[in-house]
Amino acid sequence: MIYRDKTKDFLEKELAKEKAIYEDILKQNINIDISRGKPCKEQLDLSMEMLSMINSVDDLPKEGADIRNYGGIEGLQGLRDLFGEMLGVKGQNVIVGGNSSLNMMYDTIQRCMQFGVNGSTPWNKLEKVKFLCPAPGYDRHFSLTAVFGIELITIPMDSNGPIMDVVEQLVKNDESIKGIWCVPKYSNPTGIVFSDEVVERLAKMPTAANDFRIFWDNAYVVHDLYDGTVPLKNIYTACVAHGNPNRVFIFASTSKITFPGSGVACFASSEENLKDALKTMKFQTIGPDKINQYLHLKFLKNMDGVRTIMKKHAAIIRPKFDTILNVLEDEFGENSDIANWSNPKGGYFISYNVLNGCAKKVYELCKNAGLVITTVGDTFPYGKDDNDSNIRIAPTFTNTNQLDTACKILVCSTKIACIEKLISEK
Repeated sequence: MIYRDKTKDFLEKELAKEKAIYEDILKQNINIDISRGKPCKEQLDLSMEMLSMINSVDDLPKEGADIRNYGGIEGLQGLRDLFGEMLGVKGQNVIVGGNSSLNMMYDTIQRCMQFGVNGSTPWNKLEKVKFLCPAPGYDRHFSLTAVFGIELITIPMDSNGPIMDVVEQLVKNDESIKGIWCVPKYSNPTGIVFSDEVVERLAKMPTAANDFRIFWDNAYVVHDLYDGTVPLKNIYTACVAHGNPNRVFIFASTSKITFPGSGVACFASSEENLKDALKTMKFQTIGPDKINQYLHLKFLKNMDGVRTIMKKHAAIIRPKFDTILNVLEDEFGENSDIANWSNPKGGYFISYNVLNGCAKKVYELCKNAGLVITTVGDTFPYGKDDNDSNIRIAPTFTNTNQLDTACKILVCSTKIACIEKLISEK
């Protein structure tokens, strides 16, 4: 239905109908949370076998240093190699750390601020530091950067990734721009995969700052929802080919492969960048949790093992995505003028857009009805969505019955908010 074409009388009748549905929802004491991309219990159960893989000294690796002791700041070589294969780099280009890639991103920003990058002026000694933030994007990237006093610049996106004409113009002329955040595969929240052209242009573009870095958070590199995968061009190879081997910092983790709270994260980059990082990391830690790293290596084994468990994850969460997408299609259709949404092939989110100026109202209506969604604006720097239109949906943690109810609330709230706005414009 194209609501804007309807008469005011028609819209008022539709609004009355939706408000009656909403009043019925309010009586049901609903409590559903689809605000964050958390694995559900069934997904966590897939990795429980890992916890019983070390029961005695005989289960420990027979070669190399004792993993129970200090040392090994770069992480276990076998896991470095596995992450390297996953990300398309050599194992020697990977540092494996603790459970949180976000922690490794924070530490990387902190090092840049305090010590600079490969001998450059520490960023906290500069008058101003800026970061480019393709949006809608991952809220924690934006808040992490802002806490250091770095200025955030919103970059528009399309189905190929960040709008590169804008990116190239900015980095070419402004030395204070030191980085760009990227979730290149099944991006949070849009689900897009950066095109080959975008990856190439990021790798080769001239930058005014010699210490400009791409923060490449490849969080969903193996998180396909369907058979096969959408290919992503290798950013490190592209940077090397264009004479910029130090340009990219790559991050990933097993947070949504094994256990989010007890996984393993990694930082990958050029050997020069890793050497620079290790100079200060050696004062931060005497070594990571190598027992947990070994458990992950023993459980996952290799990329075939990773792909096997990810197919099991997909089988659990794919029906949840299908539930939401089918309801939205049934309720609004492809050409609705009040709602549109992404149709991701992987990752953890659906990006849902409503009529400009209505997202906050939809959020409040959902909240009052017992449905928690991501705070409107969080997918943009400083929590400010100028269009007041984007809503992030995270289907994975709830069950399909809850999602049916969640969809009913979301659809009803959308119609009420948007129809009210259209009536006010008549």
